[in-house]
Amino acid sequence: MPRQCDICQGARAIIRRPKTGQRVCKECFFRAFETEVHNTIVDNALFRRGDRIGIGASGGKDSTVLAYVMKTLNERYDYGLELFLLSIDEGISGYRDDSLETVKRNRDQYGLPLKIVSYEQLYGWSMDRIVEAVGRKNNCTFCGVFRRQALDRGALMLDLDHIVTGHNADDVAETILMNILRGDIPRLGRCTEITTAGDGYIGRSKPLKYAYEKEIVMYAYLKRLDYFSTECTYSPNAYRGYARQFIKDLEAVRPSAIIDIIHSGEAMKVASGVAMPVATTCGRCGYISSNAICKACALLDGLERGIPKLGVSRSSRDADGAPARAGGAGAAVEPVHFERLRERALALRRQRLGGAEPEPCDAAGAACRCAGTECQ
Repeated sequence: MPRQCDICQGARAIIRRPKTGQRVCKECFFRAFETEVHNTIVDNALFRRGDRIGIGASGGKDSTVLAYVMKTLNERYDYGLELFLLSIDEGISGYRDDSLETVKRNRDQYGLPLKIVSYEQLYGWSMDRIVEAVGRKNNCTFCGVFRRQALDRGALMLDLDHIVTGHNADDVAETILMNILRGDIPRLGRCTEITTAGDGYIGRSKPLKYAYEKEIVMYAYLKRLDYFSTECTYSPNAYRGYARQFIKDLEAVRPSAIIDIIHSGEAMKVASGVAMPVATTCGRCGYISSNAICKACALLDGLERGIPKLGVSRSSRDADGAPARAGGAGAAVEPVHFERLRERALALRRQRLGGAEPEPCDAAGAACRCAGTECQ
């Protein structure tokens, strides 16, 4: 006999929520999912009215659902936000080029501006070239470091106030587990935060932090959202994949395992006597770092020297002392210093708030104020 929806007690229940165990109808599921994301935004005061928000868009289910829900909630609750799609092209043939086509369709479907920045433009290296140089064992280290910095660079190009990413509850639980297994205390403290400082200039948050991956898939499917579902070509050997499988095994036994791990991570505190890294800025690019040279610059240095594992196996402080070696496969690009990006963003903000049109970039190449990609 069909069961009635546990929420409205009228319509026929068609799904059972993995997160709560409730049997609900389609419309009640939509409303419950969206309301929970809204409550996460409001309870944590993620945004201010008038903020320019960049949605990290990859074309996958998480970022597509995030873009759709952010647009829906912004209109429903009158947040007063300006929304933008910000995508990173890592340069992975047969994967990212296809997923970016999905992002472009989302741009048209949701009526949101889109900015795409690429590793090739920013660093002179695509992920395909990096994998050729370093192999498939440590490639995710390069991609993760470069992507994080690329998002902040793209945000400054657009003069954004905030970046939102599609990290869900499963992602956060996996990260907590990985940091515990690695004994990475500094990252363990940061990975549970719903809002982080990014490069110290632009905040970054996770509105889907408490949303289960299964429910995100259900939402995307029932809403018939257009998203890209192919796994990254280079991810099967990633350390995160093993943590993900372990979490799925736990969830099969105890459905609340995901949220329990998150709450456990939030409750962990570092003893006052433990020495923690002091944040400073990279001496080369100005990005936030706990060393004299940030991880991205150290990795790039190893690639350009023809010693791609230099930045992976040694600390950033060793990079300057390593002997040079021929064999770099990328076209050397000097990343635009973050201080110049900040100045450009502040100039755009002053013009925006003053009502004047932004001045066009009057230089090219290394002097381009638009970060050496494409002039605004």
